[in-house]
Amino acid sequence: MNRGFASLLLFALIVTVAAPARAQLDSREAIQLQNQMAELRRDLSALRDQINHGGSGSNLGGRPAPVMVPQSGGGDLNTALLGRIGQLEEQVRRLQGQVDEAENARQRDGDALRKSIDDMNFKLGNAPAATAPAKPPTANAATPPPAANPVRRTPELALQEGNAALARRDYTAAEAAAKEVLGFPKSPRAYDGQFLLAQAQAGRRDFGAAAVAYDDTYNRSRTGGHAQDALLGLASSLVALNEKRAACATLDKMRAEFATPRADLKENVANARTKAGCR
Repeated sequence: MNRGFASLLLFALIVTVAAPARAQLDSREAIQLQNQMAELRRDLSALRDQINHGGSGSNLGGRPAPVMVPQSGGGDLNTALLGRIGQLEEQVRRLQGQVDEAENARQRDGDALRKSIDDMNFKLGNAPAATAPAKPPTANAATPPPAANPVRRTPELALQEGNAALARRDYTAAEAAAKEVLGFPKSPRAYDGQFLLAQAQAGRRDFGAAAVAYDDTYNRSRTGGHAQDALLGLASSLVALNEKRAACATLDKMRAEFATPRADLKENVANARTKAGCR
């Protein structure tokens, strides 16, 4: 075997094995595969040095040679190296198949989640609105005088009142305040108002509306201060609706985007995964 063949073999190994192996190396099996490829590269390097120096390969640079070189010639060594390359390529293909399968499953779960949210949004949009009965006019009713100094309604004031109502579990008042805040769509408080709306609807056990509101909160700012709470609230609402697969997809999404959830949410996240039966 000459130096040109060893160089060609090394080049083929790097091109056909090393590149695809970078796609997904986060499992124990993949790390072992990476170590095997590193060892094979060392073997090839030792073989090339051996050919350059014309040595027997028994000792290279003060350490034992990583490969056993048959005294009869290089044919057996070539076969062994090519066999190992073939095994590594097969492992890479198998691992890539597992990665592709997991990615497809995640995509299916994401599609199922989006469909569930869209279905609930459609149902809410087509639900008949409850209208309060009109009060009959009162004869000779005196018109009350206007207030001397009416309080100017601001998003901040409405949000403050809404959070206070939420704290005392007056969910109807909290929802009304949240909708008032959302009446100022350009206000920075609109994001907080959307989250307040979701909490109020969840408190009223209107989980279909709450799921949509939590999803809207998350989509308004996927890295905002309410993002983790919104995903957890969405998952909890979906569990309450018995949409457990969509709930697990939401919790998986939360884990992927927030590898370290807030300390105050860890227990609630674990409970939600248990209720949804997530793997």
